[in-house]
Amino acid sequence: MDLQLNGKIVLITGPAKGMGAAITAAFAAEGCDLALLGRDVAAIEPVAAAARAAGRKVQVEACDLTDSAAVERAVGACLATFGRIDVLVNVAGGSGPIGKTGAETTAEEFDEIVTLNMNGCFHTIHAVAPSMIKQRYGKIVNVGGTFGMRGRAGRLAYSASKWGLRGITKSFALELGPYNINVNNVAPGMVDGPRFREKVCAEMARRLNITPEEAAQRHAADYALRRVTIDADVANACLFMASDASRQITGVDLPVDGGWAAL
Repeated sequence: MDLQLNGKIVLITGPAKGMGAAITAAFAAEGCDLALLGRDVAAIEPVAAAARAAGRKVQVEACDLTDSAAVERAVGACLATFGRIDVLVNVAGGSGPIGKTGAETTAEEFDEIVTLNMNGCFHTIHAVAPSMIKQRYGKIVNVGGTFGMRGRAGRLAYSASKWGLRGITKSFALELGPYNINVNNVAPGMVDGPRFREKVCAEMARRLNITPEEAAQRHAADYALRRVTIDADVANACLFMASDASRQITGVDLPVDGGWAAL
């Protein structure tokens, strides 16, 4: 299927590594020009360089997503360059404390991850929405997580932040729908990569006295498809939600987890 994304202007947060880098590369491969926002410009540049080498126009803006004024400035700079933003993909986020109960989680840990995972997405949508309303077109894709759909012991702060992101998604979907703007939530399960291997699997291995590879296999066994999600799975879901193939879909949670949250 040709998703007809060629020529679209796509703003992506958190593009430097992991899912963010894979999502950025996927949109570049579809022929999109890119506005990339994140704190560490140096870390983003290799991703930007690869997109430029593929013939795409790319603008990188240093931005602390928890700072509303900084987000407004960065989005304004991107609009000045491109003239419009067709798609916003909110990838940036954090994992928060792993393996801590709610009682063990500090107030500072809770506040930090909720601020990053919720406020950051609110700030970018708040900044981008007026231009999308004016053009009567837009696609907003928030990258959440399945722990925000079922909850998870030992991940209270993260689960709370991603549950809150679902509320942001659904409310904006209702408010922006009359302007032909779709707002959806792509919710990965565990995604294979350094954070999964070095944090999640390492914590389980320590707790259960097993190897990290055995921990990864236990996670995979939780899923109907018996495999852990990879970056490309999430990128493909974002491409679909950013395309007009999903024109009649808004306000939904799309689990990309091999069958865990919805089964």
